[in-house]
Amino acid sequence: MMQQKLHVTLLTGRTIEQGVGKEYGKSSSEYYEACSMVYMDAEDMKKLGVKNGAHVLVTTPRGSVVLRAVKYPRSATPGLIYIPYGPWANALVNDSTTSIGMPSFKGIPAEVEVAPDQPVLSLEELLKNEFGR
Repeated sequence: MMQQKLHVTLLTGRTIEQGVGKEYGKSSSEYYEACSMVYMDAEDMKKLGVKNGAHVLVTTPRGSVVLRAVKYPRSATPGLIYIPYGPWANALVNDSTTSIGMPSFKGIPAEVEVAPDQPVLSLEELLKNEFGR
């Protein structure tokens, strides 16, 4: 039976593709492709009925963002999702630093649900939604 929402733990971090995309520039298609996605466990994708490249809505206590779901290529990671550093991940990470100077980029409770009719926002659209300009 397919689930409507999957409760997971969000991790964010660097990827080679995100770093290469940044070298092309944050307004490049390479950066967009590298950062506007979420790696998911293959079995978790099956539970949601999500195929590789499908749009999913990821929600944390901080906010929500639509991303492309991509099967994690290395190993099984049930219950974990991974989003490369960038504005899409930042939309989900609490900006509170709890007096240490860095927000928490790991271990964030999140929900994932299918979002086939919702677009993955461009960088410009995402920033406008986040900051209103």
